[in-house]
Amino acid sequence: VQLVEESGGGLVQPGGSLRLSCAASGFTFSVYAVTWARQAPGKGLEWVSSIYDDGSTNYGDSMKGRFTISRDNAKNMVYLEMNSLKPEDTAVYFCAMGLSYWGQGTQVTVSS
Repeated sequence: VQLVEESGGGLVQPGGSLRLSCAASGFTFSVYAVTWARQAPGKGLEWVSSIYDDGSTNYGDSMKGRFTISRDNAKNMVYLEMNSLKPEDTAVYFCAMGLSYWGQGTQVTVSS
């Protein structure tokens, strides 16, 4: 059974930081690209970042310089370090394995 589970969301003040985690099981983890996406209230799904099997990464324009994606293949984990958070980063953040297997999401709220 393939499972993807996000954690680490919460309430943070503007300018603050959070680290999201994505735990996967039932996969040959190292061969998968892993993607973070988010959905803000009343809006569609927005791509945030991806990390590929070779460790290369990509980011959405509004995330560059603030977010860092990383992976630990030994632990079947992917992380999203988010710094300098803004109210517009408020969303449910989802992790996906190869864009086929999605978690349930974790809420991030940026507010004073």
